[in-house]
Amino acid sequence: MVHLAKILLYPIKSLDGVAVTEATVLPSGALKGDREFAIIDYQGKFVNGKRIPAIHQLRANFDLENRTVSLQVQDVAESVRFDLDGDRTPLESWLGDYFGFPIKLIQNLEMGFPDDTESPAPTIVSTETIETVAAWFPLSAEDLRSRLRTTLEITAPESFWEERLFSTAGNLVPFHIGAVQFLGVNPCQRCIVPTRDPITGQPYPDFQKTFVEQRKATFPTWAEASRFKHYYCLAVNTRAHPSEAGKILHLSDVVTV
Repeated sequence: MVHLAKILLYPIKSLDGVAVTEATVLPSGALKGDREFAIIDYQGKFVNGKRIPAIHQLRANFDLENRTVSLQVQDVAESVRFDLDGDRTPLESWLGDYFGFPIKLIQNLEMGFPDDTESPAPTIVSTETIETVAAWFPLSAEDLRSRLRTTLEITAPESFWEERLFSTAGNLVPFHIGAVQFLGVNPCQRCIVPTRDPITGQPYPDFQKTFVEQRKATFPTWAEASRFKHYYCLAVNTRAHPSEAGKILHLSDVVTV
């Protein structure tokens, strides 16, 4: 039986995530609190791992109940705690000092700041896929999980099972996780972030080359090959109808197609 094994929210886009036991679906399909905030520079560009490798060395510890974040630089003992709602200016100042240029912290309560704004519902990958791909390098499963930054993780009968959740272009695949219906859209194209150590920001030698070679060699027969412009893809992008708003995902919810 396929079921929901992990829910990982990333309250500030590009910073550390936090594991939760349940999550509420917003009208946009996104999960409440996921990528709710984002860091931008004064030109309006995201400050993220794609552009600024130094962000990997920031550690963030979130207290979602009290709406706080504690920040510290990797290998530096001191941490500083901020209220996400009341300490916006000092939080921006601290981050600006770290990056070396002024930043703003922006907020979106309706959809957050997903990479794919057309499919803002959770990205999905299986534990089995993570374990298989991690062994290609080798990396630990937790290391790869941190590189992928996927929102929902499911347990499945075999690696890449989640690629049953999308079909040909223009055809969405409906499936349920517990009481929530999602629509599988397409495979998620990966960026430069998974090639880097999530703690140090150092690149793994030939990560993308190895990934593509292994992905091609192990490509599952059930996956819709027409949706892969290249093999540097992993996890599934999804959408949800506004009617799903307010429903709650719980760990161990069963996944049905």
